[in-house]
Parts: sequence; C-alpha cells; structure tokens
Amino acid sequence: MNIFSKTKLIFIFFLTITSFFAYSQSNVFKVTLDAGHGDHDFGAVYSGRIEKNIALAIVLKVGKILELNPNVHVIYTRKTDVFIDLVERANIANRANSNIFVSIHCNANKNTAADGTETYVMGLSKVASNLEAAKKENSVITLEKDYKRKYEGYDPNSPESMIGMTLMQEEYLDNSISLASKIEDNFEKLGKKLRQGGVKQAPFMVLHKAYMPRVLVETGFVSNPAEGDILNSEAGQDDIAQAIAQAILSYKREYFGTGAPEVNEVKPAKDTSVPAKPKTVETTPKAVVKDAPKGTFFKVQLIASIKKTPLEPKNFKGLKNVTMIYENNIYKYFYQETSDYEIAKKYLQEAKNKGYGASFLVATKNGEKINIQDAIK
Repeated sequence: MNIFSKTKLIFIFFLTITSFFAYSQSNVFKVTLDAGHGDHDFGAVYSGRIEKNIALAIVLKVGKILELNPNVHVIYTRKTDVFIDLVERANIANRANSNIFVSIHCNANKNTAADGTETYVMGLSKVASNLEAAKKENSVITLEKDYKRKYEGYDPNSPESMIGMTLMQEEYLDNSISLASKIEDNFEKLGKKLRQGGVKQAPFMVLHKAYMPRVLVETGFVSNPAEGDILNSEAGQDDIAQAIAQAILSYKREYFGTGAPEVNEVKPAKDTSVPAKPKTVETTPKAVVKDAPKGTFFKVQLIASIKKTPLEPKNFKGLKNVTMIYENNIYKYFYQETSDYEIAKKYLQEAKNKGYGASFLVATKNGEKINIQDAIK
C-alpha cells in the first residue's frame, strides 16, 4: 500500500470517528440546573429554614436522578455554597448550548399561611403576586459588583422596567410552558404534601438571559411552618426532586425521545379519590392545519416567537422550506416535512448544525399535532 492510500485510509477513519462523535453529542439532552442564591445571598430564611441550602439540596438530587440516563448531560450553575451572578447563571446554560434551563428556588411571604408550588415561565405580567415574586428574586443583582452597569436600564424595585431592556418576545414560550406544566402536574401527584399552585408568568432576570426553554420553580414556601418543614426535610426534598426530574425526562421523551424508557423512571399511581384540578394556564383546542395532507408527518420546529418573521432563508440562517403556523398567540416556525422518521432526524441535525440548538421534531397526523412517540410507533 502506497503512502497516498495509507493517508486516505487514515483520513477516512478520522472522518468516521469525528462524525460518530458529533452524532453522539447531538443526541445528548443537555439540562442546566440552577440552585438559587448562595454564599452571602441566603435567600429567604425562616426559623432555620434557609432557601439557598434547600435549593442546592434539591438541585443535586434532581441531577443525580437525571445522570442515571446516559443520553442526559447535566450542567450545574453551582454545586457548592458559592455566589453566582444572575447573568452568569444564564450564560453557563448558553455556553453549554443546553436544551433546557431549570432554576430552583423556595418562596416566602409575610403571610405565613401562604403555601403551594409555582413554576414560572418568562413573561410580562400585571399580576401583583407574580411581580412581587420576580422582584424578590431579581433583587439579588444588588449584591453583585457593578450591577448598575451590567443591568443598565433595569430597576430591581420595578420588574416591569425589563420592557425597556427590549424584552418584547419569548422565542421559547411554548416549550417553556410545556415543561412548567409537566413539573406542576407532578407536584399535584404529591397529593397533600404540597399544594400545586400552577404555571405563571413573570419577568425574572435569570430567565430573561437564558436562550432556551426555561423555567423557574418555586418549590414551596419556607415561610409556612408546615410546608417549610417539608422543604427542609430529606424525604420532602426527595419527593420534590423526583417530581422535577421525572417532568424533565417526560419533556425529553416528548420532544427529543427515541421511544426508549429512561433509567429510574417512576410512574406515580393515579389517585382516583381526588378529582383533577383545573389547569392554571389557559389552553386552546389543538390546532389543525387546514388542507393538510392525510397521514403522519414529521417536521423540525426551529423556534416559537410572538414576532412574525418573513419566510425567507436569510431570516433562518439559510434554511429553505421554512413554514409557519400561528397558534396560542405564538408564531411557530418549522423546517422541512417528511413521513420518514429517519429523514426527519437528518433534517433536525441540519437545523442544529445551523445554530438552532433547541430545535426539535414535532409530528402531525392529518394536520393535527400528536405526540412524537405515538407518531414513531
């Protein structure tokens, strides 16, 4: 064998290994977990119940469950008692090109009877209690060095001032609500241990700076003696961590799954004695695309935004055959369409290679959206 042939074989081998590695990496579901507060920022403190410690304990437990799954990679903003700037927490997720960002906190109120979980998605709200929650969490920035320069135009005492920071769109609202709903649904399954408070919107700074589907979980009120004791207990933290972790795995299965079950999947038994509570977030009937071809099809969802964008390749990083539907006051943009799942996965990889790291496959049957796992079956 001559030198040219040997060089060619080495090149082909190297290219194969590189391609395999790249493909393997693309199939990894990246989750950034953020434990609120830390170090000199204690968060809410009531009768020895300290938010920063509870949030970190829950995050580490959630991460431990997720890390049992080989296709899930967990990134932590902190694993010890340290202080991390709000913008840096989001940037950790951004640099990792995470698929989702989950920030975990505890709630508090002067009214010690206040209780219940709340999972927030990014949004501008006129609800006083939502704004108060955002104000409390956003006030952390005053503990950061040079915060006035870093957050120029933002007033910590007025969450609404985020409007002046060009926060006029939420590209991942649809997916954020889906993830938040799964978390709250799992909290509801805990029964009497924690009251499920529902999905809400508020302008949280840490969510504003993260560029992927993201939620902020208020796991309960440390100011409430009974609920605070649950949050501060090993058993309570285990239950909460399990609820959050299983919601994340459920989200992964729906948007990034291959049909294979995750490790340590726990399916709580249904409580038939308690009627289901109404959803907190208003929903609309499933959108059905008129004149859609009959059959099951896959396509890549690139982004969801309140902003309408002309369907030109230059607006979508050169991608052609981009379509759009308007649903739930959100414009959703899709790339390609095929009835072949294997081809659909190639389209998904193309989108990710173009920079749409949070893109995912969706499926429709006769024009109506269905679960991706049902479509694969």
